[in-house]
Amino acid sequence: MKKITTAIALALGLTASFAQAADAIPSQKVDQALHDRLPAEIKSAGKMIAVNNGSFPPYEIVNGPHSMDGASADLANALGQLLGVKIEHATVSGLSGVLTGINSGRYQLAIGPIGDYPDRQEKVDFIDFVQEFVVFGVQKGNPAKINGLEDTCGKRIAVMAAGSAEQVIRKQSDACVAAGKPAVVVQSFTDQPSSILAVRSKRSDAFFSSQAPLTYFVEQANGQLELSGKGQKNGFGDIFQGTVVPKGSELGNVVLDAYKELFSNGTYAAIMKKWKLDGNMLQAPGRNLAKGAAK
Repeated sequence: MKKITTAIALALGLTASFAQAADAIPSQKVDQALHDRLPAEIKSAGKMIAVNNGSFPPYEIVNGPHSMDGASADLANALGQLLGVKIEHATVSGLSGVLTGINSGRYQLAIGPIGDYPDRQEKVDFIDFVQEFVVFGVQKGNPAKINGLEDTCGKRIAVMAAGSAEQVIRKQSDACVAAGKPAVVVQSFTDQPSSILAVRSKRSDAFFSSQAPLTYFVEQANGQLELSGKGQKNGFGDIFQGTVVPKGSELGNVVLDAYKELFSNGTYAAIMKKWKLDGNMLQAPGRNLAKGAAK
């Protein structure tokens, strides 16, 4: 799914208050063995630069050129403490800028999470730590009774223009017609706020998009919206997302083992629950978990 820009997050007035009531995140002690396995240039610099391409709440909420909040920021802090280095943040334009920057060595990693797909694995490695689902943001009470793709025939469904969700909903529309039912009224928008507003103003029956950011936006809707179809495939295969590291690098091995420790000691779960991402948790992190097309 498309990344959400910093401007969008700011336009909606999104803040870290989403997680104010959460429990404190445990501090990490330096794992000397993991630190010693870091590439020499990282140990010498005492830091890594994690690159992003704009806000992707509730994971990445970019507050400035080198400032970030959100679940991924909390994970970065924990990783940095565990590895005994500082993790700084930098923002570039577009996913291509992220991948190019990592391959050139300008940035050491992208915390993400970024969608893991087999074609991307040809150039970089993914240390996957979440699974994503594509669900529906609907009006409170779900008056249109949309609980899955099969319920969308004849309904007005908002999607991000040219995204994978649009491809899936148009395919479903064809299936509706083939079954003698009304076609889906596909409403394509260029940004998330417009899609959310369309549902809130009842111009759309639902917004079909990624579960994690939808969870965040629903939380900001003052009780007007809710999620439907959570945890279902809804026309997609398994969608894994993770941290991007250079292809075949020792850094990737270190990051994977660091994530394993954060999973084991409860820090990962604490961060995910803080940001209401319980439904996206994996039982264990893994490398390049995507084995086939996600759609």
